[in-house]
Amino acid sequence: MKKLIIIICFVILLFLFSIKSNADNTSPVGFWKTIDDSTGELKSIVKIWLEHGKLIGKIKKVFPKPEEDPNPKCDKCKGNRKDKPILGMVFLWGFTPANNKWEGGKILDPENGKVYNCALRVVDGGKKLKVFGYIRIIFKIGRTQTWLRAQESDF
Repeated sequence: MKKLIIIICFVILLFLFSIKSNADNTSPVGFWKTIDDSTGELKSIVKIWLEHGKLIGKIKKVFPKPEEDPNPKCDKCKGNRKDKPILGMVFLWGFTPANNKWEGGKILDPENGKVYNCALRVVDGGKKLKVFGYIRIIFKIGRTQTWLRAQESDF
């Protein structure tokens, strides 16, 4: 009888662990590698976390080209981000869950200093994050980047 109880408990734990693992795969929370659209090169590693029910993202590491400043600043940004280091900058904020994606957020492009509306969607079993930055005139006009899930050991 004791063996049966132990086996049942073990099966329940495995089931609960698998539910947690699957839930984590659909969440954008974690570390992501951002990829340059035109060159395909790694640009940065960002961390996304949940705070007060909304997603926030911060730039954790940058990978500048040899001819670029190793400590870039957001010289085209406006307001309190003007001339601040990109490393450590919060550049994603305000996302809430809706229909298998996260919407209603904003994203800052440090290269041009502009803030765009944004939606996020985890795909490929949690390995990729589709990031759709857009402006809204009559309909949404924008572009989608694909980020790759990273581990803290990647940097």
